[in-house]
Amino acid sequence: MSTRGQRGGRSRSTEGSRGRPGGPTGRGGRGYTPQSSDGFGGGRASPAFRGGPSGRGDSRGRAAPGRGGRGGGPVIFAEDSPANIPPRLDDASHASLVKAFKSLKVIPDRPLRPGYGTLGTQITLRANFFPLKLPKGPIYDYVVDISPKTDINRIKGRIFELLEQSPAVTPHLPYIAHDRSQRLVSAKKLAQPMNIQVPFFESPDKSPKPGAKVYMINIKFERELNPARLTDFMSGKAESRDYDPLPFVSALNLVLQQNASRNGVRVGKNRYFFPASSQSVNLGTGVEAFQGFYTSVRPSYKQLLVNVNVCMTAFVVPGDLANALMSFSRGSHGAMPTLPKSFGRIRVRTKHLGHTRPIKRIGTTSARNTKFNCDELGGVVSVERYFEKKYNIKLRYPTDLPVIDLGSQKKEIWVPAELCDIIPGQPYGKLNDRETAQMIRYACNPPRVNAEAIVNQGFAKLALSRPLGMPVDGFGISVDIEMAVIPARELVPPRLSYKAGRPPNVSNGSWNILDVKFHKGAQVSSWWVVVVRDGVNTISGPDDPRLAALVQGFSSKLERSGVVMPPGRPRLIPINLGPERNDPNRVKAIGSIRSTFKEHLSKAQGHKPNFILVLLENRDNYVYPAIKRIGDVELGLHTVHMQLNKALTDEKKQDQYFSNVALKVNTKLGGINHLLDDAAMKWLTKKKTMMVGIDVTHPGPGSREGTPSIAALVASIDDSFVQFPASLRIQKSKQEMLGELDNMLVERLLAYERKNKKLPERIIVFRDGVSEGQFDTVIQDELPQILDAFKKLETKERKTKYRPQLSIIICGKRHHARFFPTGSEFADRNGNTRPGTVVDKGVTAVFDFDFYLQAHAGLQGHVKATHYTVVYDENSFTADEIQKGTHDTSYLYARATKAVSLIPPAYYADLACERGRCYLNDFLVDEKTSTSGRGRYDREEERNRVFQAARDAWGEGVRLFNFSRRPTDTYIWFD
Repeated sequence: MSTRGQRGGRSRSTEGSRGRPGGPTGRGGRGYTPQSSDGFGGGRASPAFRGGPSGRGDSRGRAAPGRGGRGGGPVIFAEDSPANIPPRLDDASHASLVKAFKSLKVIPDRPLRPGYGTLGTQITLRANFFPLKLPKGPIYDYVVDISPKTDINRIKGRIFELLEQSPAVTPHLPYIAHDRSQRLVSAKKLAQPMNIQVPFFESPDKSPKPGAKVYMINIKFERELNPARLTDFMSGKAESRDYDPLPFVSALNLVLQQNASRNGVRVGKNRYFFPASSQSVNLGTGVEAFQGFYTSVRPSYKQLLVNVNVCMTAFVVPGDLANALMSFSRGSHGAMPTLPKSFGRIRVRTKHLGHTRPIKRIGTTSARNTKFNCDELGGVVSVERYFEKKYNIKLRYPTDLPVIDLGSQKKEIWVPAELCDIIPGQPYGKLNDRETAQMIRYACNPPRVNAEAIVNQGFAKLALSRPLGMPVDGFGISVDIEMAVIPARELVPPRLSYKAGRPPNVSNGSWNILDVKFHKGAQVSSWWVVVVRDGVNTISGPDDPRLAALVQGFSSKLERSGVVMPPGRPRLIPINLGPERNDPNRVKAIGSIRSTFKEHLSKAQGHKPNFILVLLENRDNYVYPAIKRIGDVELGLHTVHMQLNKALTDEKKQDQYFSNVALKVNTKLGGINHLLDDAAMKWLTKKKTMMVGIDVTHPGPGSREGTPSIAALVASIDDSFVQFPASLRIQKSKQEMLGELDNMLVERLLAYERKNKKLPERIIVFRDGVSEGQFDTVIQDELPQILDAFKKLETKERKTKYRPQLSIIICGKRHHARFFPTGSEFADRNGNTRPGTVVDKGVTAVFDFDFYLQAHAGLQGHVKATHYTVVYDENSFTADEIQKGTHDTSYLYARATKAVSLIPPAYYADLACERGRCYLNDFLVDEKTSTSGRGRYDREEERNRVFQAARDAWGEGVRLFNFSRRPTDTYIWFD
């Protein structure tokens, strides 16, 4: 994670923007950071209408704490150890800091912290941050120039390895660190000029060959980093407001991570894995997982901290490539076996020469049938015969396995697969559903287990334990082995209301709503039921009595909940799909679904149903996204899905499942499930306010290169803050900042105006998916577009200027801060902190207005709070107002009877992005094996072609209409 997030200079993130793997439902990149298994904390509706787990709870509506956990024993980490809050975090110290801020000029962008929150019950927590002692002297910063230049990271890394072996550098190793690319830092000043020649050679060679390429390394002094300036910044001195801590902090990261980078495998930013000394977990054929550790330095008030967290990542199983290919031969349908695309461009070591090379491509012919011209052997020869004559190697599988191209763009070098070994430590790509389930199973550990892994294993593997090795010791740095102890608070849940029935009692972030009705029930005049039979034979056919009971039961559930249903049975439409093995990409199946929908629309003479209940026997990467695209984009039909194996279950579970789907149906059709009391809504209703959620989703490793990113903007349309129509756009691949934000916001403002006959006076934007290093980019790129949207509404008809008060809050989920209760009285039964936990001291920014909020309950694993940072504020929010308001609004999520971990506007924007992925599913799910390494120009041309094809497939976007019949008022609710 970037240390940027404090006020200071502009800098790049050290973690990057959020990516998502291919497929309509995937999220994240390579790797998995253990957290609560509920994802965003509300992706699934809570158990039926019966809320969360039962249990006695306490007088504040909390679930009773428990003991136990994985492996038995206590659930609280270090419960018997003292947990004393350090003097730097006492109230007087923070009061003096806020008082000093009041002497500074107040500006809306990157506002200073106005104060600290006071509401709630005071509690004490541990956090996975460890105090770091700063070096006394300066750090000398150098730029490393390599000539001739290379853009290949592997080559640069090898050059630095050879540089360390140089006699000119070896004496300095105890007090230097580098990034294996272009930066070097030193605790002592190095002689200048410093130019070193490095003859290049690869392992396992021990020395360069005659005529080896020679690189000239120039190490040039750039600046001196003074620790006193960082100390002033962390003390909150007014003159340090615009100081950029990143150069010093990133230098410390280089030092602390140097040992891990030499002895481990880095995957992503600041995450290190040690396969050679760790226990692997099998996830499936050819893929295994290892636990690793994230580490990053972060400045906080009066203390520099090291954030250390556990993480897991999938790796390709090393070993004989022939065995790997054979394990995948079952799905080759008679062709030469190959590797799935998730293997990526892996590196192998040849058995006959010991050379390490990346696989350019996997051939489609065997060693016996692959021939080339060889002057040494007198002309055209097969690969099989070449190795027999040249190396006296008789192949075991000359006809069963393909040859492997280990050459370059200009020259092919074919090697039999059985002569290649997959080298260890190579990250795996996108996991499939089964592999993901296995990963979650092993990664989802309770807090105590994670904490013990950090202090007992992580410190040793990251070389942070005493005695400290080089170069940490050479810089005079030390790390405390005790977790930081910090103050926190628990906020009380808001009161909820329904149309009829007793107000629900909130317990552990969930509530029961038996015998209550939706606040506003939708009206249904017509609905259809589509049964998609997909070879599973869950039901015998459309006349199966269980199907009739299911339809009637769901209709009754909707009526009891307050939805007005039409008399009689809905239209029942059976669709029988062909075998998947004969239609691997389900093209025929999707065509059958499309034609059936069109046929029945024609029979209905254009009278569309309010919604279609789609019953699926199976859910794959093709059918579900296709139905969403057909309904949303092509035909303008609301579709709601159930899986038959979940719907056809015992009565109790079926009622629970129906209840969850009913929540979505009512909201999809414009209804309101529940509301908060007036006190909880006051922060939003004291002026006409529109809440906005923004998110961008990116193509992941399973996507075709050039696939667009998808931007979503959702916004409330009235004072209930339940309905959030969406605007969707596609934009350049991997572009995080929105390119058409102004037009998207205008669409939402016009929708608000149509409903309320006036425009909102305040707009509160919750921006999801932005890393800390991109906060300033939001201000530079997106804020001007928001202001332009306001100007576009200054028309002659309105006769007045339009400039509402604006606030922008960033919602961060991809952080590594974790919190641990210090006593069981403030913990749930798994040892997690409880819903309502808020942290704004101890591990937060010095100048920035930020806080961590855990509104939800963790179902299992280690629960993760959301990190909120106010980056622009014209509404002059106080700490209590924004913290309590965000917490209370987290209970207003429409499709669950529990609080969610991400404030609903941002959550809905995220879901809108995921729905947009369904529309481009053909581009996001590319399961063809990658067999060719194209040149840079060819790849750029291909990216452009893919983007244009995706734009054509996107067309005009969503065609769903709400009851006002306007295409921009799109209600997207997700199932």
